[in-house]
Amino acid sequence: MSAGRLRRGDTDWARVDALTDEDIERAIAEDPDAAPILDEEWFRNAELVIPTKTATSMRVDSDVMDWFKSQGRGWQTRMNAVLRAYAKAQGGVK
Repeated sequence: MSAGRLRRGDTDWARVDALTDEDIERAIAEDPDAAPILDEEWFRNAELVIPTKTATSMRVDSDVMDWFKSQGRGWQTRMNAVLRAYAKAQGGVK
């Protein structure tokens, strides 16, 4: 959405600004869907992997292509994720 089309939300920014780090950490710990807080140890052990992309041409069934494209922006990334998951399951990639 362009900046000119952004709408004012219902966020209570005063309440957000009043949250302490402890409040935020507690809320994250209590949320089963929240990703863990990334600490110094995580960053020390993290490995940066920059995948390379290869431009290719391939034949895909029209209905499959139409479905991926109908999913909107990022359809090529999602298609790549499906192919990666299959290759990984077959032991072909890490």
